[in-house]
Amino acid sequence: MDKHDVIIIGGGIAGLTAALHLAERGLKPLILESNEHIGGRLAGLPETDVKGKKFPAEHGVHGIWSSYCNLKSMLRRHGVVDQFTPATDEQWIYRVGDHVRRANIGSAIRNSFVPAPFHYIQLFLSPRFWGMFTLRDMLSIFNVWSVLVMALGIDPFVENQPMEGFTFGGALKKWGPAFRSLFFGLTRNGLATDPDQVPLAGFLAFLRFYTLMRRDAWAFEYLPNGGGEVCEKLSAKIQSLGGEIRFKSRVKRVEKDEAWTVHWEQDGIPGVDTAPFVILASDSPGAESIIKSSFPADDLFFPHGLGHAVIRLWFSNSPRRGPEAGMFSGDFVMHNFFWLERIYDSYKTWHAETGGACIEAHVYGPPSVLAQPDAVLLANVITDVNRAFPELKGHLIAPYLQRNAGTHTLPSLGKRGTHLGIETPWENLFCAGDWVRHETPAFFLERACVTGLEAANRVLRAKGLEEFKVESYPPPEPMAAWIESLMMKGRKRRKEKRAGNSK
Repeated sequence: MDKHDVIIIGGGIAGLTAALHLAERGLKPLILESNEHIGGRLAGLPETDVKGKKFPAEHGVHGIWSSYCNLKSMLRRHGVVDQFTPATDEQWIYRVGDHVRRANIGSAIRNSFVPAPFHYIQLFLSPRFWGMFTLRDMLSIFNVWSVLVMALGIDPFVENQPMEGFTFGGALKKWGPAFRSLFFGLTRNGLATDPDQVPLAGFLAFLRFYTLMRRDAWAFEYLPNGGGEVCEKLSAKIQSLGGEIRFKSRVKRVEKDEAWTVHWEQDGIPGVDTAPFVILASDSPGAESIIKSSFPADDLFFPHGLGHAVIRLWFSNSPRRGPEAGMFSGDFVMHNFFWLERIYDSYKTWHAETGGACIEAHVYGPPSVLAQPDAVLLANVITDVNRAFPELKGHLIAPYLQRNAGTHTLPSLGKRGTHLGIETPWENLFCAGDWVRHETPAFFLERACVTGLEAANRVLRAKGLEEFKVESYPPPEPMAAWIESLMMKGRKRRKEKRAGNSK
């Protein structure tokens, strides 16, 4: 008899979600995690010491968007997070040469009195926003609108539209420089990567889910104590219900006989575990390595994994009044920012005691920038922060640079049959993670949670146990839904007409 009911490969949010729901139904899951800590890209990292004060660290600040309903429901149901820290506003800081301009955009979008998908119009009521643009930008508004309309009329995940060969950067070539810079900033902020690498299908799906179909989709919150606390509480709950978590266990391959055998290595020493079910919940590069080491699978598609840099700068002074977060675009090296003393409880306490501030900035590319030595990249970011917030010059206490490995998923869609979904060609082997092909419109943490829940449900179904409900997302606002319906019907009629003419 197998010791474990299910082996889960990977202890990120997808694996934790699957394990938690299986353990709730009385099953005994085993999580094999290759790292020394739980949580994947949401994990807590070793603390940073700044002049004797310890600060919690993580891979980077994570926004918990209003549409992350399954993730938030799970965290609240298990008492992991009772109260999130709401975002107030987001600032766009745009630099061209020595000129730095800024405009607040977040609250205007989510609180717009203009219904979706036209809610971006409210931004133009702000003189500061108008001041960001040139005549060339105004002349390119039609091109901007055409891409937004494309996002309304095409749902890449649901319609199976990989749109191979088309990139987000290519679609914006005819835009004016400021409009292009704005949407490059939004895309970097949302997809955490260089826009020139983003497939057009991924961008359109992102735009639909995060903003275009509903005004309140733009609203988001923060975890008050970061992702590390969330992962530790989830793992403690799993273990209290009879689940097991084994660290530093890197899975090499899997094979199927009567049951699944999982081959792993820990500190160079090989080992095996068996179970009737396996859930592959690692990041995309890890999943690709395991699958291709286990089966003939050279024709399968796996989304790319991307790395990026996170820089934190502590100051003895606070910046000018303004939003707690935002994005940089134009001639900046960095791409978004968060004032941590306005988000995390530990930083709030430090700020109250010292009056200091800490900014977290992310750099997503291009590759030539990320290839710079640490000292050069750090110096460039410090220079950028001083340009954007000159009142902080001379007040730097400590810098910290962290490079995250290339495991962040580049949202993309492979052809059906080549891009693994929750169910796979191999019986009782399921997949979960934000790289998995699934019709949910969700991204990143929410997609990992949903696919983890769905993978757990497949196991529960096979064992005749009660499945868990997957929560539905709020529908599009009426006007957005009406325009979407008209466009999709029109596209369907054109396809039918072309098919008739070809006979």
